[in-house]
Amino acid sequence: MYTANGAQAALRKVTVPAIRSRKAWLGKRESADGATPISMVTAYDYTMARLVDEAGVDMVLVGDSLGMVVQGLANTIPVTLEEICYHGRAVARGVQRAHIVGDMPFLSYQVSPVQAVESAGRMLKEGAFESVKLEGGEPFAEHVHRLVRAGIPVVGHVGLTPQSVHALGGFKVQGRGDDAAEQVIRDARAIEAAGAFCIVLEAIPPDVAERVTEAVSVPTIGIGAGAACDGQVLVCTDLLGLSRGPSPKFAKRFAELGDAAVAAFREYVRDVQSGEFPSPEHAYKPNRVSDSAPRAETASGSVVPIRR
Repeated sequence: MYTANGAQAALRKVTVPAIRSRKAWLGKRESADGATPISMVTAYDYTMARLVDEAGVDMVLVGDSLGMVVQGLANTIPVTLEEICYHGRAVARGVQRAHIVGDMPFLSYQVSPVQAVESAGRMLKEGAFESVKLEGGEPFAEHVHRLVRAGIPVVGHVGLTPQSVHALGGFKVQGRGDDAAEQVIRDARAIEAAGAFCIVLEAIPPDVAERVTEAVSVPTIGIGAGAACDGQVLVCTDLLGLSRGPSPKFAKRFAELGDAAVAAFREYVRDVQSGEFPSPEHAYKPNRVSDSAPRAETASGSVVPIRR
C-alpha cells in the first residue's frame, strides 16, 4: 500500500476479527470504533492482485467468476477446485495487506459438510486462502458450522447465488415480494448463527438488503444490493472498464481501460507495420569486434584476422 506521495505506508494485515469489527450498526456509516465500510474487489492473477492491494482494498476475492471473466464461460458452474487454488496461489503472491477470500466452486461443498471441510481445507493449504466463501442459506448452515469448527473462516453469500443460475432461471434479482424477502433474511440469519464472519448480499432490492444488514450482527457486503450494506464488492474487470459488451446495472465503471488497451494495441500494430518499432532506443547494443582488422571465417567456423 502506498501513500499519496508514493512512499510505502506501514502495512497492517486485514484479519477476520478486523473485518468483523467493521459492522456499521443500525445503518450508521461508521461503527463504534470509527471503522469505515469494507471494500472488496475480485482478482485472479498476481498483477491485478498487487495493484488492488496497493490501492488499499480490504478484501481480495478470487471468485469463481473467473469462469466467465478469465475463461470466457457462460456461467461459473464449470470452475474446478484445482482452478480456484491455482488462481489463489497467484493472487497470494501479489497481496501483502488485504484479506484473501476464495470462492468454493460448484459441487465442492454441496454434497455434505464433510466434503465442504475437505475442499475448504485444500483451499487454505493449496490455494493460500485465508477464508472461503460459499453460496446458500439455511440448507448450508451446517456446512458453515462444520467449517468454522474446523478453524476455517467463512464468508456467506445469499440472495442471487450464481451457482444456482439454472434453478433460478437466470441471473435475476432475488428477494422480490414479502415471502422472498423474508427468506433472504432467514438465510442470512442462519449463516450468521452458523459462524460466518461476514455475508455477501447479491442482487436484492436495497430495502431488503437494509433489513438484512440490521438483522445480523456481522458485516454485510453488497453487490447490486444498495448502499445500506457494511461494504461493497465489484468484479475488477467491471470496475476498470475492461469488460466488453453490456455490464450489470450495479457495476460502476471507474475507468475505461478496455478502450485504452485497444488504442495502445492499435498503435503498436501501426508502429510494427511502419517499421517505427523497434527503434534504436528499444534495442540492445550491437556486437563490436575489438580488433579492427578484417576477419575471415575458416572451414571449421572459427574466425581469424585477414593477413594483407
